[in-house]
Amino acid sequence: MTRKFNFYAGPATLPLPVLEQIRDEFVDYKGMGLSLVETSHRSKVYDEIHHQAMALVHELLNVPDRYKVLFLQGGATLQFAMVPLNLLGAEDHCDFTVSGAWAKKALADTTKIGRVNVLFDGAAENYTALPDAASLQASPDAAYLHLTSNETIGGIQWHDWPDTGAVPVVADMSSDILSRRVPVEKFGLIYAGAQKNLGPAGATIVIIRDDLLAKSRDDLPAYLNYKIHAKKDSMYNTPPVFAVYALKLVLDWIKTNGGLPEMERRADERADAIYNVIDTYSDFYRSPVAKKDRSKMNIVFRLPTEVLEKQFVSEAEAENMLGLKGHRSVGGCRASVYNSMPLEGARALASFMEMFVAKYG
Repeated sequence: MTRKFNFYAGPATLPLPVLEQIRDEFVDYKGMGLSLVETSHRSKVYDEIHHQAMALVHELLNVPDRYKVLFLQGGATLQFAMVPLNLLGAEDHCDFTVSGAWAKKALADTTKIGRVNVLFDGAAENYTALPDAASLQASPDAAYLHLTSNETIGGIQWHDWPDTGAVPVVADMSSDILSRRVPVEKFGLIYAGAQKNLGPAGATIVIIRDDLLAKSRDDLPAYLNYKIHAKKDSMYNTPPVFAVYALKLVLDWIKTNGGLPEMERRADERADAIYNVIDTYSDFYRSPVAKKDRSKMNIVFRLPTEVLEKQFVSEAEAENMLGLKGHRSVGGCRASVYNSMPLEGARALASFMEMFVAKYG
């Protein structure tokens, strides 16, 4: 079988060695005589995988001891509600930065639960630029400041973090977690769906500081309470066994391949290969995002006409490059180049883009 380059925004490409290991272990996991998918989540075998995966998150992200790592379900979308339900008291408010489609979704759910003060909204510039992180001044009495570190649809990414003093920063890092080094100690809570950089859909990571964990309200339904999940080591209910197993294998792969410094270097190299073509042929390709805020995970660009964009996507598919159509809400083209995208994929796309402009420019 010829492996194609998968530029879809998610579920995203996975490392080939991980897929091969899953294939080899799927029917008979390590000689057990059954698949891990059939194995009790209370078994010693799964317990080992579960806690090894948590330990790897701590190790790779250099998570301080005062933080708890949780494995939940429901994706980032459930966290849009869980965060304010746990952290916003009746008299509290939170601050928000609205950087694009996913931040807007998080804001919409938060406003149903508590009071929100919007510090920044990029609507006037059609969500193509971010403010200087140092300019963000959190309200002194805010329960937290929420931001979306990378907007998958709009291709915009925070490259610096605000200094909010005693106000905790809460970040949705679904589409760039473990692609770069992050000062976890600057955040009160980080959450991320796994299906971009970490594995198949089904698992969600939450990294939460002890003082915020203590604030979880006792009157919440059990599954919505961070404290309950923390006390049970994310085993309050049946965890997404297969998704956690695959996530653990991807974490192993990241560690074996140099950890976050190497993931960061590769992300720069992949993104540069594509952005260099966009900038070299700027009369044909156009990036709508301010250069300082361009995402290294989701590269969005336009061509002179929508007809050419459709032709670009069609011809790219014929060259074994999939998923380059932009999100339906914004159009254009988008190349998602997460951790598991080999450099060869980014280079192949860059070469194709040069060929395409020579043909139609």
